[in-house]
Amino acid sequence: MTHDTPQPLDEHLLRAALAVAVRARKNGNHPFGALLTDEKGRVLLEAENTVVTDSDVTAHAETNLVRSASRTLAPQQLATATLYTSTEPCAMCAGAIYWSGIPRVVYALGEDELCVLAGAGGEHPLLALPSRQVFAHGHPVVEVAGPYLHDEAAAVHAGFWT
Repeated sequence: MTHDTPQPLDEHLLRAALAVAVRARKNGNHPFGALLTDEKGRVLLEAENTVVTDSDVTAHAETNLVRSASRTLAPQQLATATLYTSTEPCAMCAGAIYWSGIPRVVYALGEDELCVLAGAGGEHPLLALPSRQVFAHGHPVVEVAGPYLHDEAAAVHAGFWT
């Protein structure tokens, strides 16, 4: 896993995804947020986790984003987009991202780091399956960058899972 410093634009956009995650938490949902940008880094869409408020276990931030993007953007736009997310996509979300044709994902908190914060094996179900492993089985392979900004990303989850 990468813990180096992200590019300045990636860092800025990850912080924007973290702000969406904070909003999701304030709205009564799990603290996850995602956004989609064009090839120049302009934000096209954003989505927060709505699992609780929508009573939908599949309403993760990334899946909500992919659903919205698939309805509103042309495949050519998706083919040059980047998805930024507060936390590494789970296996379900990685599959949705793959099928959408989005070629690049940048994330802040790693799924292994989330497992520690959320207490893997506790009351919250977690799939310990890194997105890179999911994406590696597809063609074309989705480029993945992260984890980045650990402390900031972990702060969004502080006190949530206990």
